[in-house]
Amino acid sequence: MVPVRILVVDALELVHEGLRARYAGTPDLDLTAYAPTGEAMLQQVHTDTPDLVLLDVSLPVMDGIDAMRALHARHPQVKALAHSLLYGIEYVNSMLLEGASGYVVKNGPVEELPQAVRTVMAGGRHLSPVARDAVNKGYTYTEKRPDGEYIGLTAREREIIRLVALERTNAEISAALFISEDTVKTHRRNLMTKLNVRSTAGLVRYAVDRCWV
Repeated sequence: MVPVRILVVDALELVHEGLRARYAGTPDLDLTAYAPTGEAMLQQVHTDTPDLVLLDVSLPVMDGIDAMRALHARHPQVKALAHSLLYGIEYVNSMLLEGASGYVVKNGPVEELPQAVRTVMAGGRHLSPVARDAVNKGYTYTEKRPDGEYIGLTAREREIIRLVALERTNAEISAALFISEDTVKTHRRNLMTKLNVRSTAGLVRYAVDRCWV
């Protein structure tokens, strides 16, 4: 049996070491390769292409979602699984939209990761149960009214869309609303997921269509 060559991408090398130790007796998984950042991942994939990338969402500089987007654009043949402690709808959907074939929550059962890898390598998709539940629950709050508006948008989210449409930067939105830039980024990511748009232009179009600017 030829093992699946997996590149583990995680800011903490301890996570990689733990995975190698945990699955040392699993003959169809080769977890030797490691990269601590999205940039390092892209370089390694270019020089020594793995079969699958196990990619954390929380990475320094280039986060996991941006890294997933870049990986899929440059190496669409490489399979990818998101691997994270985070499982909100905005993280799960963003990773799937950018090309991941599944989402594995880090504190899941030991047998889940090998099962997920096998499913993805066979052309399937795998979602951890808590990730699937988060997505399903999230969609119950983003149904449309008859007038086409989304029930799930909060007043704060609408204000952020309006400011984005006015070409305000994250720093300017942060100052205007007295929230951190990280919170602004999270809101923007949530909005893109809820509205199923993949760029700032999509948010702007949404605001313009509703005469919010």
